[in-house]
Amino acid sequence: MPEAKTRTLPRLLIAALILAVAGFAAWFATRPKPVEVELATIARGTVEATVVNTRAGTIKACRRAKLAPAAGGQIAKLWVKEGDRVEKGQPLLELWNTDLAAQRELAQRQLATAQERRREACIVADNARRQAERTHQLADKGFLSAQASENADAEARARQAGCDATSWDVKRARAQIEVTQAGLERTVLSAPFAGVVALITGELGEYATPSPQGIPTPPAVDLIDDTCLYVTAPMDEVDAPKLKIGQLARITLDALPGQVFAGKVRRIAPYITEVEKQARTVDVEVNFEEIPKHALLVGYSADVEVINERRDNILRVPTQAIRQNGKVLVADKDNKLVQRNLEAGLANWAFTEVIGGVKEGERVLLSSDQDIKAGAQVRQKASEPEA
Repeated sequence: MPEAKTRTLPRLLIAALILAVAGFAAWFATRPKPVEVELATIARGTVEATVVNTRAGTIKACRRAKLAPAAGGQIAKLWVKEGDRVEKGQPLLELWNTDLAAQRELAQRQLATAQERRREACIVADNARRQAERTHQLADKGFLSAQASENADAEARARQAGCDATSWDVKRARAQIEVTQAGLERTVLSAPFAGVVALITGELGEYATPSPQGIPTPPAVDLIDDTCLYVTAPMDEVDAPKLKIGQLARITLDALPGQVFAGKVRRIAPYITEVEKQARTVDVEVNFEEIPKHALLVGYSADVEVINERRDNILRVPTQAIRQNGKVLVADKDNKLVQRNLEAGLANWAFTEVIGGVKEGERVLLSSDQDIKAGAQVRQKASEPEA
């Protein structure tokens, strides 16, 4: 009997071991698996308080002129084409002005005639003056009567008056030339500044008219100075008190994704724009700090982020990790989530300053589509391989 008991004991131990292994295997197979999530490590960095535009902004030129001739007329000459670069004062187009050119030539001939008449009249006046002087000398010696001397004086004064009158004729002829020249200049459209011709409305032979005040008509030439560009963007009215001229800003363009341009606030509109009901904005203009190397086109859509306050080398947490009521979920050393109350400071859409509640080096749960709560077992999601 003792020998039978000795044989039974190992069998019981083996059976117990098998049951324990089976139980562990069953528990391991049925236990909740750690949830794969994104965790971010709390570290030091920069946090900025910024203001961003509510709708897309627009790149504009510092100088843009929609030009039209001062007078209406038929287009006789087009000196430029769309896309041409022009200098200040360079002619762009010219209206038919043959009649004005003829009037100017006539005025020039009238000026030449008036100058010759003045020359003739002044020569006669000068001769009459000398004749009067000789008559005075003879009258003083008794060779001529006093009446002859008076007549000579009267003749000299009359001739001098004629000379003076022709001087006014010369001035009038010159004024007439200036009038006709002004009329000719009204038929020539010149560039008020250096730039690029964006658009030409009209062809040779077509009739061009000036733009009456209050009546929008297509300009004959649209001229843009593309060497000076800025961005105008609408900001929400609640952010208007935070904006100041001279604040630094960042400019991004849909046409150049991934690139950020430094800017500075140059103007804040002194009024609020009401585009829609409950949508009131203030327009802000931002200059580029440096002229971009890329050829930017006027009219590009742009976004502006104005920096109100900046703090460097402070403890920060990704803003998307902050849950309702300022809670964050921190992964402990066993990868179990623990809820903490975060004491936050300066914040923006990317990062929030940490004043208390978490420590540097701890890992926090980023926002997730899954309903994850404190106590859940998690593991870091593997990073996707680069394409």
